[in-house]
Amino acid sequence: MLPRFVGRLGVADAVTVSNAALGFVAVVVAFVDIALAARLILLAAVADGLDGILARRYGGTDVGPYLDSLADVASFAVAPAVVAFVVVTDSLELGFDAVTGELLLTTGTCALFVAMAVTRLGMYTAFDVSGNYTEGIQTTLAATIIGAAILAGTTDPWLVLAVTGAFCYLMVSRIEYPDLLARDAAIMGVVHVLAILIPEFAGHTFPYALLTLGIAYMTLSPWFYWREEAQATAPDAHGNA
Repeated sequence: MLPRFVGRLGVADAVTVSNAALGFVAVVVAFVDIALAARLILLAAVADGLDGILARRYGGTDVGPYLDSLADVASFAVAPAVVAFVVVTDSLELGFDAVTGELLLTTGTCALFVAMAVTRLGMYTAFDVSGNYTEGIQTTLAATIIGAAILAGTTDPWLVLAVTGAFCYLMVSRIEYPDLLARDAAIMGVVHVLAILIPEFAGHTFPYALLTLGIAYMTLSPWFYWREEAQATAPDAHGNA
């Protein structure tokens, strides 16, 4: 007897499910090789964009949006929170043999990141899937910035913890983030891939470039990107949760 998903799921759904598996592997690897874990998170972000392209090309399924948000919980909620936790606890030499204020702060911040990411993904699936913008920073973007920062060598524990904490609010804020135009999504995708394949090239050029693009979109796009007058002539946009 064949599994019940046979004939019901499409190629885009298969990529989405693979995205969830990458998130799990990133969590496991984080305790051994933090840079590899960061690369896996970025790879999951590429897969997250690819499943949308495949859904538009070959057609999506009714279950697609739900699978997408569920997979994102693993790759862009739990995985980046674990990466941040490992970076901070390793740098500050924190362990569970002694419960300290720093350990409680780190654990609480990373746990709150997961909680807010899950909340944001649920809100996105319910309200933002069909729109041209979304409220709050995308979990994919938050995870990408954390992953790119790690690959760029940004491992100061308090900075990583502060950024993780800031995302806890930004993911559930009312700030409106426009969907990327196709050309900009393609540029971001190329930089993503290069940051994964050759992260140490020319002094970590591509992780720095990805980090710069991510921060630029995060800080500037709600006010300067794809204004209302451009929306009517730019329907080909790429959204993300």
